[in-house]
Amino acid sequence: ANQWFERTLDDSAIRRIILPEGFLAVDVVLNLLMNIADGMVVWPKVVEKHVMEELPFMATEVILMECVKAGGDRQELHEAIRLHSMDAGAVVKGEGKPNDLLERIAKDPLFKAVHDKLDTLVDPKMFTGRAKEQVEEFLEEEIKPVLEKEKGLLGKEVVDGVNV
Repeated sequence: ANQWFERTLDDSAIRRIILPEGFLAVDVVLNLLMNIADGMVVWPKVVEKHVMEELPFMATEVILMECVKAGGDRQELHEAIRLHSMDAGAVVKGEGKPNDLLERIAKDPLFKAVHDKLDTLVDPKMFTGRAKEQVEEFLEEEIKPVLEKEKGLLGKEVVDGVNV
């Protein structure tokens, strides 16, 4: 008979100790995660507030490209939007004031081409791509079948745990 790993370093005592300890460590980490995430509340209005604070910075490329399409000089617009972004960032970070980047752009004649549509260029939905559809597909195709298959386990109280 072939005894491939007998009395080799691959079959050493350390291997017989490390593998089970790895699984035990993963179990503890997952218990910690469950303990931390249990009862977590997501406040949509708070999330929206934070997104809207950063969104003007994310929208600068869209604003820049719309101005270029309208005939603006890309280099000149890029430099102007860079300066406005740096100044607005300094106000937010240095003074703790709200992000005023859109107001700065609205006052700058270089960005006249987008003055009337700034609100539509900073719609958060424009910056998510297919994320919504991908999450819905993943939940429907991957998560829902597992939850359905294991619904008997749902609601069972976990008796082991680590409290933080």
